[in-house]
Amino acid sequence: MDSQKIWKIWLVMILGMFTFIPVAQAQTPFDITYCSSVTFTPVYASKELTVSGSTGTSIIFSNHENKIFDNLTMHFVGVSKTVGNERTALNYVKLMDPDGDIIVGEISVEEPVKTLKFLHGTGKWKGIKGEGKGPGITKGKPILPGTSQGCSRIKGTFELAK
Repeated sequence: MDSQKIWKIWLVMILGMFTFIPVAQAQTPFDITYCSSVTFTPVYASKELTVSGSTGTSIIFSNHENKIFDNLTMHFVGVSKTVGNERTALNYVKLMDPDGDIIVGEISVEEPVKTLKFLHGTGKWKGIKGEGKGPGITKGKPILPGTSQGCSRIKGTFELAK
């Protein structure tokens, strides 16, 4: 092999390291469980279709060894639609860490899967992007009419703007 070909191979390898390694390192995994209490405001309810608004609060704990998002609190508002036994929902959430920094996200529900997408962040979370998915893992008997209590688990990755 001549020296020009060897030089090109080394150049491609070096550029590849600088192109792909930072992307892989920028992804941070998370695995969270959040338990919520939700209050529903019915818009319409029948056997065929139920539409309601909701608001609720949650506490989050991390199942991952990195403890990312551990002890965050969450407030959310949303709308849901149930046709037969199939429920879909769209919720907007504000997550707050113990330092008071905020993450704004969106949780879409197509039971049994919930998808969390990060939309905005402040402080240490500025520029956050990423998402995760997971199921509801438990649901208790409602303590009051028009409420729901339960827990969900979501796993995914995120990255922060550089």
